[in-house]
Amino acid sequence: MTDYGHDLLFGSFITPTNQDIEGVLELTRVSEAAGLDLATFQDHPYQAAFLDTWTLLSYLASRTDRIRLAGNVINLPLRQPAVLARAVASLDLLSGGRIELGLGAGGFWDPIVAMGGERLSAGESVRALAEGIEIIRGIWDADNHTRLVVDGSFHRVDGAKRGPAPAHDVGIWLGALKPRMLRLIGRSADGWLPSLGYLKGLQQIAESNMIIDDAALAAGREPAAIRRLLNINGQLSAQPSDRLLVGPPRQWAEQLAALALEYGVSAFILAGDDRDTLALFGQEIAPATRELVAAER
Repeated sequence: MTDYGHDLLFGSFITPTNQDIEGVLELTRVSEAAGLDLATFQDHPYQAAFLDTWTLLSYLASRTDRIRLAGNVINLPLRQPAVLARAVASLDLLSGGRIELGLGAGGFWDPIVAMGGERLSAGESVRALAEGIEIIRGIWDADNHTRLVVDGSFHRVDGAKRGPAPAHDVGIWLGALKPRMLRLIGRSADGWLPSLGYLKGLQQIAESNMIIDDAALAAGREPAAIRRLLNINGQLSAQPSDRLLVGPPRQWAEQLAALALEYGVSAFILAGDDRDTLALFGQEIAPATRELVAAER
């Protein structure tokens, strides 16, 4: 059993289409009404069919009351980290502490370059992300009166003013699959946010956890400080099956509880734009999963 001890979170992963703006707002409100903890949105600034994610988060923060909001994940190659840090802190203050920071190193380099970003190799993108995280944390460290200097190869600040601090300890959750990124999570991040569809079986979760944990320990951190999140998708049906997340709500709850208890996953974010499925996920599957996990802890 791998249990890092975090409270379970449940969320939605909504497509930020500009073709149905009221539908995006409705799905976010459905997520909140269903009791979900998070509403998240992919960030592809080069995708003309999508609303700008940061603008959307600001709008949705003003139209909701309780639910936390995050990019899933914010594209750092097209968002300058010091400015992003202030934007996150500002929106967190304005929303009463409801913003988290899912962050990515980039991956679709042709459209990133087309938008004015710099093409990076895999190794360079990891180093750039590490520099970005250092700058973001430095900006948020408003009570630190030392001069903020990060002389990175890809991101630099030289005496940037610190602040404001966010309203709460904003989590930096990295979308990652490969070892270099996983080690960066262990050293510097607050959470690991992969997508189930990109994993090569559940064993990859266990193997990745080990890489994160070893890097955390080497950096003098507690592995339990790092939340393990998971973007999921599946199919609800009346009939049980032997497939993961294909079956009735009770089967989903049992399988999610197993992922929590056996692999340490403590946040499940459901991708999909069907309001009835999101409502059922929040109102029935999430409470049942919490009950099953609590009974075993």
